[in-house]
Amino acid sequence: MLKTLRELIRAGAGRRSASLELMRAGAGKRSALIVGSIAAVLFLASWATIHHGFYTKHQIVDTPLYQHYGDWIMDGNVPYRNFSLEYPPGALPAFVLPAIGNSTSVEPSAATVGPYRVRSAYRRNFELMMELCGLAAIALLAVGLLRLGASNGRIALSLGLAAVSPLLLGSVLLSRFDLWPTAIALAALVAILTDRDWIGFGLLGAATAAKIFPVVLLPIGIVWVWKRAGKRELVSCLGIYLAVLAACFAPFAIAAPHGLVHSFAVQLNRPLQIESLGAAVLVGLHHVFGLAASVKNGSGSQNLVSSGSDVVAWVQTALQALALLGVWAWFARGEANRERLVRASAAAIVAFVAFGKVLSPQYLIWLCPFILLVLGRRGLATSALFALSLVLTQLWFPYRYWNYALHFGSLPSALVLARDVVLLGIFALMLAEPLRREQELPAAAPAQGALIQSEA
Repeated sequence: MLKTLRELIRAGAGRRSASLELMRAGAGKRSALIVGSIAAVLFLASWATIHHGFYTKHQIVDTPLYQHYGDWIMDGNVPYRNFSLEYPPGALPAFVLPAIGNSTSVEPSAATVGPYRVRSAYRRNFELMMELCGLAAIALLAVGLLRLGASNGRIALSLGLAAVSPLLLGSVLLSRFDLWPTAIALAALVAILTDRDWIGFGLLGAATAAKIFPVVLLPIGIVWVWKRAGKRELVSCLGIYLAVLAACFAPFAIAAPHGLVHSFAVQLNRPLQIESLGAAVLVGLHHVFGLAASVKNGSGSQNLVSSGSDVVAWVQTALQALALLGVWAWFARGEANRERLVRASAAAIVAFVAFGKVLSPQYLIWLCPFILLVLGRRGLATSALFALSLVLTQLWFPYRYWNYALHFGSLPSALVLARDVVLLGIFALMLAEPLRREQELPAAAPAQGALIQSEA
């Protein structure tokens, strides 16, 4: 009798505990919804603000080039065959959709890619598309933070920083399409976080087809699925990833194989761009020791020419590869939990950007949501450094860019180097403590049960 009574009491306590957990979860979702709505309004206000005042001065825009691409495609020209394109096929929607209904007939030629006034309709449509991508990123960030169990205060901080990021970085967001691949890559990571691996790998394939940088997340995703769901599930996920890539690339590989290969060759063979870490160091040596240096235009950027610049470009590429291998190895050696998943993902993208031989201002757009997913004191520190990197970038781009590119001005040179060093600091903070704790972490056993795939 007493035993039965104790069992009933325990069962009742268990039900009450489960009810409390459900209530807390519901309250957390409602709070996140409120905070997310406020962040969305704040993002819209920030987006509107960068259309006015000093944000409109000295702009350096890519929108006219995107408009050309959109017009040519709307006129029936085939990318990579009828005109050169440096971006992968998944970027095409960002160029074509704003041109629907307002394109003009222009024959593709080198002469038509010069500077000219972009049509207001195209600019408005393009900016609206990027604005929607930014709102989608905020919503996805909120979902990811909820899944990670972030506190209401941390959710508010991360979403708030994402919402004001246009003010911190400046008008470069208005004329670059990088919010498009960033939103897709973030959607892929959030899908994997929420145990929808098939969807996540499909989105990761789409993100890689839009801009190559999300490929650095693939090894992390492979380790995640292998440890938690096993080999069979991993084969399915990789099949979906490759199928999406094939769907994006195959039509152009058939129609214009040489043009498609050329687009990759252009990116791989780019010289040392003046904003990269190695170039910033060489420019610093130019100021301190008189190292001879000049700038040469090419590959859509201004590139540094100096003694040793080619060697530095190769060294940076090697360091980039080593940093990425280090991140992947760190994640593979430890436990496959969600906190380490988002940290490894953020560290991989930071490594790709910080050590690359090309580091354009818009690359910081890629970093924003991934860094803001990292929790704890490390997340606070890296988020603060990331905000600093945005401000440092805006202090010289676009207002002092040509002073740096043409004359190696002292102030912009110092700001570029400082920004690049801050990015290195973010990368170091992402992995410093886990590397010290690595020996204390037990090997992760595969999770029991298959992941839910009915929603994939």
